[in-house]
Amino acid sequence: MKKRIKKLITAAAILLAAGILYYVINRLTGFAIPCPFHLLTGFYCPGCGISRMFISLFQLDFITAFHQNAGVLILSPLLIILAVVSIISYIKTGNMPNNRWFNILAIFLICCFILFGVLRNIPYFKFLAPIGSF
Repeated sequence: MKKRIKKLITAAAILLAAGILYYVINRLTGFAIPCPFHLLTGFYCPGCGISRMFISLFQLDFITAFHQNAGVLILSPLLIILAVVSIISYIKTGNMPNNRWFNILAIFLICCFILFGVLRNIPYFKFLAPIGSF
């Protein structure tokens, strides 16, 4: 169990350091990693604008964060629940949770993100596209 906790802490530290480094580089140079899906297809994926959303959240600009990626922002409480349950299960058992409500919630979130990805590419729903598009 201690080994799994150490692995999680290491992974979280690396992820946090990478996020801070990306934020600093973005603020100093304006460089941002482009979405490969958007570059190839011209369509917005459910994750387009997520980096800008996190940067806006870091600056406590919740309105801009919403406009960058409303789907992830709105569904983030459910994503956090899934992450916490997964982490606790991994620490205790070394496996992902395998119960009915967890699977239903995961499938629900996948369906929501697919729907969000489709809707944000329809001009009628242009308010769902990242700021500066259409």
